[in-house]
Amino acid sequence: MRIVLLGAPGAGKGTLAKDLIDYFKIPHISTGDMFREAVAAGTELGRKVKNILESGLLVPDDIVIQVVEERLKKGDCQKGFVFDGYPRTVPQAIALDEILSKMSAKLDAVIYLEISEQAVVKRLTSRRVCPRCGRIYNMISMRPKNDEQCDDDGTKLIIRDDDKEEVVRKRYRLYVEMTQPLVNYYQDKNILIRVNSEIDHQDLADRVIQTLEKVRP
Repeated sequence: MRIVLLGAPGAGKGTLAKDLIDYFKIPHISTGDMFREAVAAGTELGRKVKNILESGLLVPDDIVIQVVEERLKKGDCQKGFVFDGYPRTVPQAIALDEILSKMSAKLDAVIYLEISEQAVVKRLTSRRVCPRCGRIYNMISMRPKNDEQCDDDGTKLIIRDDDKEEVVRKRYRLYVEMTQPLVNYYQDKNILIRVNSEIDHQDLADRVIQTLEKVRP
């Protein structure tokens, strides 16, 4: 299965992606994670995108497309993938179609996770991350056993810069302005599946998997 998860920051793409990769046995590709890892490692790519990410802006298409094409050439993508956070613009979507065409492949489904700005702000400002192992918590729905400490290694949890309220609202509005046209793009291709992501996560995962089974090649 070749799947794209489409939705605003905080819509639940990353959490749903984990369910899908376990079920379909395919890799999870998050451009956001790749950029954050590059920043942490101090690579050339990381230096290019550090200020962009901290400001809540979108990484330019040419940089994102290059990173994606290199990732799709790896062997673990032969049987499919779950994209999380890409594409974010119509030019990126067109570029992805072209990359897949070179591989004699195409997308099977695009899951559009619909969510309100109010719900996004509530979710993301409640999110905490372990700076050592990367495990993600939510102080509302997935609290650590010990307040503000990672269950795995006891490290004090942090709030990512891009999860602060002013940045979250900027990210959401940028999403609406720049990424919303993707809904029409994929709807015209008849591969868009709309899902309300404000429901219980397990119900969401079950509904999405059942729907994907109907379009599975």
